Amino acid sequence: MAIKRILVADDEESIRWVLSKALTKQGFEVDLASNGKEALLMSRKQTYDLAVLDIKMPGLTGLELLSKFQEECPAALVVIMTAESSMKNAVEAMKRGAYDYLTKPFDLDALDAIIYKAQKAADVSAEMSLLKQEVKEHYLLERTIIGHSQPMQQIYKVLGKVAPSNVTVLVTGESGTGKELIARAIHYNSARLGKPFIALNCAAIPGELLESELFGHEKGAFTGATERKIGKFEQAKDGTLFLDEIGDMPLELQAKMLRVLQEKEVTRTGGSATIKVDTRIVAATNQDLKEKVQKREFREDLYYRLNVVPMELPPLRKRRDDIPKLVDYFLTKANEEHGTPATGVTKEAMELLCNYQWPGNVRELENIIQRAVLLSPDILLSPSDFPDLTTDQNQSNGASLEGLISHKLQSSLAQIDLQDMDNLYEMVLHQMERPLINIVLQKTRGNQVKAAEVLGINRNTLRKKIQTLKITTKRD
Repeated sequence: MAIKRILVADDEESIRWVLSKALTKQGFEVDLASNGKEALLMSRKQTYDLAVLDIKMPGLTGLELLSKFQEECPAALVVIMTAESSMKNAVEAMKRGAYDYLTKPFDLDALDAIIYKAQKAADVSAEMSLLKQEVKEHYLLERTIIGHSQPMQQIYKVLGKVAPSNVTVLVTGESGTGKELIARAIHYNSARLGKPFIALNCAAIPGELLESELFGHEKGAFTGATERKIGKFEQAKDGTLFLDEIGDMPLELQAKMLRVLQEKEVTRTGGSATIKVDTRIVAATNQDLKEKVQKREFREDLYYRLNVVPMELPPLRKRRDDIPKLVDYFLTKANEEHGTPATGVTKEAMELLCNYQWPGNVRELENIIQRAVLLSPDILLSPSDFPDLTTDQNQSNGASLEGLISHKLQSSLAQIDLQDMDNLYEMVLHQMERPLINIVLQKTRGNQVKAAEVLGINRNTLRKKIQTLKITTKRD
């Protein structure tokens, strides 16, 4: 907690004037009150980080006001000023919870020293509070990242190796696979635990505002900049900055982003001073950044700067062994949140859940479980509690690959006079062969050995077909 706003309460105008000038010059926002009641009213309208109160004031004394502050604004640190350097006043002030006290007349350096000490104490308190919160979140996170399947075991291995270091990590995967959970796990298992974890979704903020969000701006930097704004890089100083949907960052901003990663310093918009930032970056995307680089939609140098350690999260359909445990977890979570009595799912419902394709991944599973728990009249969920899944399954069963091809062939052949055809078999196979080989080559990233293996044909046969069918191949 940085000390920004200070309340000064004293019935002597000269004291108020001197303190106001000195504290304002140091960059603090200062409000003045001439008596205890006025100070109390002001504290109910405005939050103060520090209050400097005279012990003797009309209306409410400084000690009475201190007691009120303890009840109504416990976060504010209070310094008591007294003209009597008696032990009684000092002891009483500290007993009531004062942070410190000053004896009049005092040197401004003495007040500066108290404020400096208070700032340090506030920083330590904030850091301890953050550490406690992150330890709690760390514990909850270990319960939240669920999965013992082989693909998840590989993720845990990489996580364990990269978390203690400071390398930049690029987490990829489809929407809903849990990229932010992995980013938090990296932070909580690093030496930066207890420092800030700041998350920013690059796709959720318009391009023209994203620069200000990342790097901050000075007061008056542009229309509407009525006060200084600290950017996410500064907020995450000494901690971790998670940049979600990094693929949506505008090209012109990517150049500035690259410079920050290289120089480890930022300049606020409208400012000239450079600010050193020791911030670890974990980026995430559900897009193919390599493809965006080739299309010149993403800077190649930034891609390699971010992709120091890649982590690709598996979609839920490739870790079906984890679905039963995820179902149990989301059932328990839904019951705790909504007070519902669901005890589990039937064998048939679990089979349905395990066989579904889950295009929305873990996030979709959580939403469907939560909806079923809320709407089901039974404590044991059955397939009828998942109507969207049963509909999709029926549609997919009725729309097999053979069925789809048959439907397409009937539609195409209806427009052809078969009496004029003499090589229909060869023509149809030729038209199916080309897109099939193309798709497999794309899936194997141009690896012809792997493509031939997938297709179940000889490598030389594949090479001849690529030449005959005039298929363009590209190897990543």
